[in-house]
Amino acid sequence: MLLLDKLESLANKYNELQTQLNDPEVVSDIKKLIKLNKDIKELEPVMTAYKEYSNVVANIESAKELLQTEKDEDMRDMAKDEISVLTERKAKMEDEFQILLLPNDPQDRKNAIFEIRAGTGGDEASIFAGDLYRMYTKYCETRGWQIEPVSANYGTVGGYKEVVFNVKGEDVYGQLKYESGVHRVQRVPQTETQGRVHTSAASVVVLPEADEFDVELKMSDIRKDTYCSSGPGGQSVNTTYSAIRLTHIPTGMVVTCQDQKSQIKNYEKALEVLRTRLYEIEYQKYLDEISGKRKTMVSTGDRSAKIRTYNYPQGRVTDHRINFSSFNLTSIMDGNIQEFIDALQIAENAERLKASLEEDN
Repeated sequence: MLLLDKLESLANKYNELQTQLNDPEVVSDIKKLIKLNKDIKELEPVMTAYKEYSNVVANIESAKELLQTEKDEDMRDMAKDEISVLTERKAKMEDEFQILLLPNDPQDRKNAIFEIRAGTGGDEASIFAGDLYRMYTKYCETRGWQIEPVSANYGTVGGYKEVVFNVKGEDVYGQLKYESGVHRVQRVPQTETQGRVHTSAASVVVLPEADEFDVELKMSDIRKDTYCSSGPGGQSVNTTYSAIRLTHIPTGMVVTCQDQKSQIKNYEKALEVLRTRLYEIEYQKYLDEISGKRKTMVSTGDRSAKIRTYNYPQGRVTDHRINFSSFNLTSIMDGNIQEFIDALQIAENAERLKASLEEDN
C-alpha cells in the first residue's frame, strides 16, 4: 500500500501542476513557468508507468472476478494464465518503481559545460586530450546533442593543452556527469622513438550549465577585456579584438572565450561559463553532502581521482569505480561510450536505492 500511496500522491501533484498551467499569474511569470514545465516533465515518466501499472492491477482484478463466476473450464484456464502473467508483470513493475521513485538530481536535465585539460605526460598528454575531445564530440553527435566550442589552448604537436565546450540537448548533464575525473592512457606515444609504452593523463570536468535564474550576476562585479584570438601554432585567426576575457572581481575567477568571430557572441558564451563556475561552488556542497552519505559514481571535489584507463597494447578500457572493462577500445575512442555510462548509472542507482532503504528502516 505504501507504493500505491506514493504513486497516488504524485498523481495528485501532477494534476495540480497541470492545472497551474492555466493560471494567468504563473503564465505571466517566466521564472515560475520554466520551473513548472520542468517539474511536469520530471513526473511524466512516473505517470506513464503508473497508468500502465493501474491497468495491470485492474486486469488482474477482472480476471479474478471472472474466475469466481465462470463455469467454462477453458475460460477459467485462460483467466488463470492471465493472472499468472499479470502478477509477474506487476511484481516486476513494483521493482522498477523502486528506482523510478528515487529523487532525481535536479541538475540532470541541464546542459553541460565540458572541460578537458592535459595532465602529466607532456606532448602525449595534449594529444590524448585531443583524442578525448574527439571521442566526446562523436558521442554527442550520436545523441543528437549540439556542441558549442568556447575556448581552446592547442598543444605544440597536436591535441589540446585545454579545451572548453558547451553541450546542449536532452538530459545532457545526467549522462555526461560520470565522465568527470582523471583519464589515463597507456600506449606508445607518437613522439616515442624506442617503442616504449608511456602513461599519460588528462582531466575531465563536467559541470551543469547554470541558467540566469540559478546565479545572480552583477555586471558591476565583472571586468571585461578584449584581445585578438589565435589558433594552433599561435597564428592569427582574427585581426579584430573579438576574444573576451571576463574577470569576476569578488572571487578573482577568470573566463575566456575566443571561438566566435563576433565579440558579442564570445561575451555571451563567456558569461555562461562564468555563471556556471560560480554555480559550481554551491553545487559542490550538494555533491559533498551526497558523498558524505553514500558511495557515488560522480566525481566530487577531488579532481585527481583516476576514474578510467585506456590501455592501447591490450585494447582495453577499464573504469576503476565499478571495475568494469571493455576490449572495444577502438570503438570507444570513436564515441561508443554508452555501455560505460549505462553501467555507471546502474551502479549509482543501486547505491541510491540502498541508501533509500536504509533511511526507510
